[in-house]
Amino acid sequence: MTHYDYAVLGIYFAFMAVISWVFRRFVHNVSDYFRGGGKALWWMVGGSAFMVSFSAWTFTGAASQAYATGWPIMAIYVANSIGFLISAWYFAPRFRQLRVVTAVEAIRQRFGRTSEQMFTWLQIPLGTLQAGIWLNALGIFFSAVFGLDLHLTIILTGLLVLFMALIGGSWAVLASDFIQVLVLMPVCLAVSVLALVKIGGWSAFVAKLPPGHLEVGQIFSREFLGWWCLAMLLKQINSTNNLFDANRYLCVKDSRHARWAALLGAGLFVFGLFIWFVPPMAARVLFPDLGAMFPALQTPSEAAFIAISRAVLPVGMMGLLVSGIFAATMSSMDSGLNKNAGIFIKNFYQPYFQPTAPDRHLLKVGKLTTAILGVIVIGAALKMSELKGLGLFLLMQRVSILVAIPIIVPLLLGLLIKHTPPWSAWTTVLVGFLCSMFISDVLTPDWAAHFFGTTQPLDATSREYWTQGIQFFGNVVVGSAWFIGTKLFWSRSAASQRAEIDTFFVKLNTPVDFAREEGAAAANDSRQSRAIGWLCLAYGGFVTVLALIPNPALGRLAFVGCGALVAGVGALLLRSSTRSPSLS
Repeated sequence: MTHYDYAVLGIYFAFMAVISWVFRRFVHNVSDYFRGGGKALWWMVGGSAFMVSFSAWTFTGAASQAYATGWPIMAIYVANSIGFLISAWYFAPRFRQLRVVTAVEAIRQRFGRTSEQMFTWLQIPLGTLQAGIWLNALGIFFSAVFGLDLHLTIILTGLLVLFMALIGGSWAVLASDFIQVLVLMPVCLAVSVLALVKIGGWSAFVAKLPPGHLEVGQIFSREFLGWWCLAMLLKQINSTNNLFDANRYLCVKDSRHARWAALLGAGLFVFGLFIWFVPPMAARVLFPDLGAMFPALQTPSEAAFIAISRAVLPVGMMGLLVSGIFAATMSSMDSGLNKNAGIFIKNFYQPYFQPTAPDRHLLKVGKLTTAILGVIVIGAALKMSELKGLGLFLLMQRVSILVAIPIIVPLLLGLLIKHTPPWSAWTTVLVGFLCSMFISDVLTPDWAAHFFGTTQPLDATSREYWTQGIQFFGNVVVGSAWFIGTKLFWSRSAASQRAEIDTFFVKLNTPVDFAREEGAAAANDSRQSRAIGWLCLAYGGFVTVLALIPNPALGRLAFVGCGALVAGVGALLLRSSTRSPSLS
């Protein structure tokens, strides 16, 4: 990092503060703070939904896997794109049609008060744990870039993320996410292109990679690789389309905008396949010994993306990359901060302690809760940084499969299967947790090798493919069987409970008519477009000016391209705001 990069990073932090200050004026009540009042436009929500779906882990834990084994890690991101396409086709519009402030409110309407409280007190610690993983990944990234102590880096970056999350609520997160998509993706593209140029082109890149890194055919020959890819495909589809993840579409204006937002997320993930995983594989060619470059890291391969970026990016652009990754993790941490604070306020504090509290009081308590959760997340990340022998990839996978999947199964099936009693959700979670405790101890990789007649000894990677696959499929099969089996008790449900469930499904399948339900005057489309448009013009102009930094012509061109893209989108938004005054 040069002094130019530090300056870029400092200006980025100042710009994030400006975004929070601008969009604090959009916050008037709890709904505005936690879900943008259900008024946000599709392009802003789609960009944010995309950013929430990944974090610094993509550039550390996932990049480590691409560096070590090549293409298989891309299966998770292909699955994310497919999950978003399925959202666009079916789930995203229906999530918006729930017409709630938090996703747990919808869980109450579908499964009753008992399930509401169980999922509230499952989501808050789980969301905090996931946010800790993301912050730990961010800390590793920043520690490697700046050469700072890992623990100090986690504390400082965690406090910065917490500060940003407190100022402008969901509006500030949506706006910063959208702008950072416009910056991060072109910068990552620049890393990919410049890395290929440094190696000697695509042909040289393919020729110099270790055997198997791009050999897709090994899905049929590598032990349990196909099994793992199928598990990851279904896992990400489940993770993208369930009642907890309805949160990403609750803020969008109406059903049509929700569908477009999901389509944008799908397209961005397809683009990300190239720009996120070519660089770490290029690092494998150029830097086969990352341990010597990053001796302070427990898993040096987690710095693969950093190594190649430092080697190929022009002076100043590393600051843009770091700021973009910071924004990605800030968005992901919002799931462990603002989102969980909203659940605490709307699904526990308000109904049980302050049912008649005004919005001003709930906003204050919500911000206090966000601050407390932020401190807990920082503590969790510090503890994770001390774990030995468990890299970020395995840590994320174990949490998402063993803990999250048992929770997700009833929250997806509950949208598709109507006639199950209210207790079907929380009992399915308990059954799933019991399955998680025993499945991998019983159906071990050695058992699988014997059962399938594998004669060669299994290496560590193949054993992990089987373990993750059986943990996922075991949870899904057992949990689904239990949930579907509860249909036998539907007729014993109270008439009032069945009526509530009928009402839930009627609302779920009724498109949102914003003008009729909220009133045309409640929309602020043009105001959103103007605010984001001017911010994009300002930041795009700043990035373009960075072309004046002493760099080779190709490096200067990279700055001009990134800046022109951001400014160009800003100009289009300003034009649309003036041409569509009826939408404001």
